[in-house]
Amino acid sequence: MSLPSEQNWLVLNHLITDLSKKGYDIPSGINPEMGLIRSTISSYKRDPSHPDLINGLAKAEMALNNIQGTLLTIAEEEGDEYVDHWLDLLKQVMKGEEVFEFAKSRSRFLVNTPPGLITGRINLRVPLAEERVQEIAEWNGLIIEFEDDVTVQVHGDKEDLQFGLKEMGSFFLEE
Repeated sequence: MSLPSEQNWLVLNHLITDLSKKGYDIPSGINPEMGLIRSTISSYKRDPSHPDLINGLAKAEMALNNIQGTLLTIAEEEGDEYVDHWLDLLKQVMKGEEVFEFAKSRSRFLVNTPPGLITGRINLRVPLAEERVQEIAEWNGLIIEFEDDVTVQVHGDKEDLQFGLKEMGSFFLEE
């Protein structure tokens, strides 16, 4: 099930695409902002109880409302019927209906990244001894998770993570 803000994002994303195909200029800040909003929504879905993510979602929804106003103003150039079509889709979203599906992504997002920490992911060529990574992680105050024998997630403060990953750099060369 998707969130209303996800559906709102999808409708607006489709509207942007349609307006662009029709030759309308979309203000330059909208597409980057839409990317940030999508990231915010995805982060919130990972941990809906985290206060920072709740606040982030509220800000994202306000930004979506601003973008919606801008896009509908542009859409008015196409006529009332065109605007009514998009308004109907947005009304369906407000009722909690799923209007569009998110495209299936091959990307896998880290599910349990601790809030406030930076995460790195290492894909090795060959499995390595878990103790070696554990040792580097302990020295640098990092949290590690083994997804499988060749994939490791590392969480920590930015400087600690950068230093720890540099120390683990030699693992990438092993065959």
